[in-house]
Amino acid sequence: MLISGLRRLIWWFHGNMAPRAMSGEVCYMARLPEVIVTRDGDFARIEYKERGIAATLLEIGPEICEMSDREIVEWHNVGLRDKARQASDKKQVAVEVPLGSAQIEYFARCDQWVPRGSVLRCLIRVDRHGQLIIRVDGRDLRLKQFGKLLTTFEGWGMRVEFVPQEEVHRRPTVEVREPTAE
Repeated sequence: MLISGLRRLIWWFHGNMAPRAMSGEVCYMARLPEVIVTRDGDFARIEYKERGIAATLLEIGPEICEMSDREIVEWHNVGLRDKARQASDKKQVAVEVPLGSAQIEYFARCDQWVPRGSVLRCLIRVDRHGQLIIRVDGRDLRLKQFGKLLTTFEGWGMRVEFVPQEEVHRRPTVEVREPTAE
């Protein structure tokens, strides 16, 4: 209940940033040997044999009676292609709070810190007891506190770019390659 209230509050501040999958599971383009197709009236259920992948319920209509499993799987894949095409038309914009403005704020109702934007500039530290500390806006957050902060983006993904402390406010140049031993 508190998490859903927190999400509503964040939505109120940021607007609805992107649609979320209900289960957090991702469907992918399928081949017939990778799925089980079952029918129920005008509906087909596509269930992946691989664990952790969401099943899909397709409303096809009366023509389902004349369709093969292969055609149903292709119908499913066409839907996934359309969804991907629509997603690619919308450019995701990550909001970074300007330098000098607070990046996080305390949400008392849930007893946790929440991000004000969708980019965090932080420093990694270790306290005198060897415990990990994440410093944001001059505040030291223990790993548990930082983890709670991340739950406000449950269902999303994240990229982590490690940079020297004095470069944390700049976006680094990114090279896609295998790392080399230096």
